[in-house]
Amino acid sequence: MKSQKEQSKFLSLVLRHQPEAIGLTLSSDGWADINELITKSNRHGFAFSVESIADIVATSDKQRFKLSEDKKKIRANQGHSIHVDVGLAKKAPPEILFHGTATRFLESIKNQGLIPGSRQYVHLSIDKETAIKVGKRHGSPVVFEIKSGKMQEEGFEFFVSENNVWLTKHVPPDFINF
Repeated sequence: MKSQKEQSKFLSLVLRHQPEAIGLTLSSDGWADINELITKSNRHGFAFSVESIADIVATSDKQRFKLSEDKKKIRANQGHSIHVDVGLAKKAPPEILFHGTATRFLESIKNQGLIPGSRQYVHLSIDKETAIKVGKRHGSPVVFEIKSGKMQEEGFEFFVSENNVWLTKHVPPDFINF
């Protein structure tokens, strides 16, 4: 049996990046039918049940997933590399947000700023500790302060996901404290 961490990573893969890997259909706003997800995941070596999915959603430290009110659907809160509209509302950010990444990306970021890469948005954190954790996933971490308040004043839009990740389309180098 797969560990909960392996199961969570698999859910991230099919709900955020490659639903087609198991033939899963997502709605335009990112929802997947739980019974379809269970059936198709089981065919690919991931033995989910309604209860195990609910447990992953409830206990995930990053709160990446959400169940619908009737508990019949699931979706990822953010982090998609496929186009879905999770209904994010614009929100005024705090004056400063943080972004953690690996030191190997420093030169590229100095030249072009923060770009979403394969995702829909650049992910920003409310605190430095979270940004450090994110940066460590990619190698030797570096954390940038983002002048998010100034960005908003100049017309950049910000959104906040249900799991409190701040999102924006691009952070130009002028708004990054290196």
